[in-house]
Amino acid sequence: MIGEQAQRRRSGSILVCPLSAVPYLVPHSKASRLVTCLQEEIAVARPEGIAADKHLRLPVHDITMTMPGCIAPSPGHIAALIAFAHAWDGEGTMIVHCWAGISRSTAAAFTALCAINPHACERAIATRLRQASPTAQPNRLMVEIADRTLGRNGRMLSALEAIGPGRYASEATPFALPADQS
Repeated sequence: MIGEQAQRRRSGSILVCPLSAVPYLVPHSKASRLVTCLQEEIAVARPEGIAADKHLRLPVHDITMTMPGCIAPSPGHIAALIAFAHAWDGEGTMIVHCWAGISRSTAAAFTALCAINPHACERAIATRLRQASPTAQPNRLMVEIADRTLGRNGRMLSALEAIGPGRYASEATPFALPADQS
């Protein structure tokens, strides 16, 4: 199955954005899937057009180490994200968002693209991410866990180091990445 996935061209895309852009982007992009990377205390209504089983909520704070009163990204969160990406398999539009569209959402998009493109070069995916968003600053803990889970042997983290830190912004401009990263 993975060999088939690696050889088949995917026609979909991942749209990465801040929470503020979700109400506009879901209907205009005809998105069928949504990933929300926000802690539980931030209420997020599932937009019309997104079925309940097509909305993944990762209730994590934007942290890279354990902090009292906060939920750090965990292997369980990343496993759920990877399973959700495999179920999507790169067809249609999937929106991934966090509060600002800079850290958790870019880490989730990077992870999803690495998951559905198992033979693609991590550095090439990260470079496309940087080209699409100069403000992207993927959450390092999420990427570290994804790297281990996907068996990428440190290459995802090395790819982040290669693209360097993102330019400062309080909120990212929405951007898209093609699902096919071959």
